[in-house]
Amino acid sequence: MSYSTPSDFLDYDRDHIWHPYTSMTDPLPVYLVESAHGVRIKLADGRELIDGMSSWWAAIHGYNHPVLNAAIEQQIQSMSHIMFGGFTHKPAVTLAKKLVDMTSESLQHVFFADSGSVAVEVAIKMAIQYWYAQGKKDKQKLLTVRHGYHGDTLGGMSVCDPVNGMHTMFQGVLPQHYFAPAPECYTDDSGNTSSSSSGNTSGNTSGNTSGNISSNIGAVEKLLQTHQSSIAAVIIEPLVQGAGGMRFYCRQYLQALRKLCDEYDVLLILDEIATGFARTGSLFAYEQADIEPDILCVGKALTGGYMTLAAVMTSRKVVAGISADGSGVLMHGPTFMANPLACQVANASIDLLLNSPWKTTVQSIEAQLKKELTACKELACVEAVRVKGAIGVVELKNPVDLKSIQAEFVQQGVWIRPFNKLVYIMPPYIIAAEELTKLTSSIFSVLSRK
Repeated sequence: MSYSTPSDFLDYDRDHIWHPYTSMTDPLPVYLVESAHGVRIKLADGRELIDGMSSWWAAIHGYNHPVLNAAIEQQIQSMSHIMFGGFTHKPAVTLAKKLVDMTSESLQHVFFADSGSVAVEVAIKMAIQYWYAQGKKDKQKLLTVRHGYHGDTLGGMSVCDPVNGMHTMFQGVLPQHYFAPAPECYTDDSGNTSSSSSGNTSGNTSGNTSGNISSNIGAVEKLLQTHQSSIAAVIIEPLVQGAGGMRFYCRQYLQALRKLCDEYDVLLILDEIATGFARTGSLFAYEQADIEPDILCVGKALTGGYMTLAAVMTSRKVVAGISADGSGVLMHGPTFMANPLACQVANASIDLLLNSPWKTTVQSIEAQLKKELTACKELACVEAVRVKGAIGVVELKNPVDLKSIQAEFVQQGVWIRPFNKLVYIMPPYIIAAEELTKLTSSIFSVLSRK
């Protein structure tokens, strides 16, 4: 078969390539991309789309950035890849230092992984091995909350929401862990909105939340009391539950959770794969709660969306615990661990972020999202609107028909990828105000016809 037209490529793609979260026999439509630059994606048919997704939240600097391009080009001249077993290289060491310097003082050790899902796998293995090395071999369970998402590998799925994570389909295969109710607090004590999916809207505060915090933390504490001898760690996405429902919650919940982990002597794993690198308004979401994790997972925006790379950071306490039996060997080693190209572009991406006015940039995006998405609250199909940092969410009363709504957004000239009941955007930080308005007005236009 010769490929001379966009339809030729699309036909072969439809017949042979299995895309994420879709059927091979009845696939969702895909669009052939010719190029991407800044916040704009150019399709092979000539249409141009404003990107509202940052390529699943990773391309925070947009596409085809000259600084990131240069980092890749420079590194490939000397070394595109080298095994990390027995070798090291300057891009990896430099990146490790950047990560150590920009995170909590207690996080002093870095393990590089291939992706966010793999980072979660490594974090889980670290937690279990921590207790195993200290003779507490029964501590092999995780405690987490409902509506969470931690990846698509089997270990990651096991701590995802039991419904969204398809636990029933994989019953008997997935490890069994403990689940507490999801956080339901919406507003912190300073009056800042941090709404969950249960009815708060952007820019407004709901009622007193202390009861909700007490209730939900009480459920966590009860599980810790009952199963302390078998729980190795608590894992949670701080402040924002991502692909499990785009739910927001207040920092007091995290503060209470940290105290419980200390009281019941379990590790705290924070999954910042989606929230890290300024997405919520601080470099890392846990900073807003003024706590420190025992293990931290980062990924997605780590390389600015250029290459797949993640990192698991951990404290001296965890390293010492894993080494308590005299071994200390972490039995994990991805083939492409600490790929030099990925590490080098990550270094450039972090520098690009830190040398920019990222805080005011994200604040401006947040303010505009709150102002412009508010109109969606009046639509009959809308259940709630919520905004945190550079994240805007419109929750519908009923699930979307992705095949039809995706086409409607493309017709509007924007790339927005809804799921379930959620229409949301997490745009690149470089987006201009008029481009962001195009995204928000398209959401209102499409939803007004539902």
